[in-house]
Amino acid sequence: MNYKCPKCLNTSCEIDRMQATGGLFSKLFNIQNKSFTSVTCKKCTYTEFFKTKTSRISNIFDFFTN
Repeated sequence: MNYKCPKCLNTSCEIDRMQATGGLFSKLFNIQNKSFTSVTCKKCTYTEFFKTKTSRISNIFDFFTN
């Protein structure tokens, strides 16, 4: 991966995924229908989030497993 931190210009990063709820229905039933990829600088911990798509099947699975 070709990464350069916009704050400190470090070139090493950590990539992770995060899921969150959005809207009243999903909050009431704890359905995490928003998905994001985070990129964090290993030196200064500056973090950026990028929205990713979630599939309907993962939302249904999340509904029945919570």
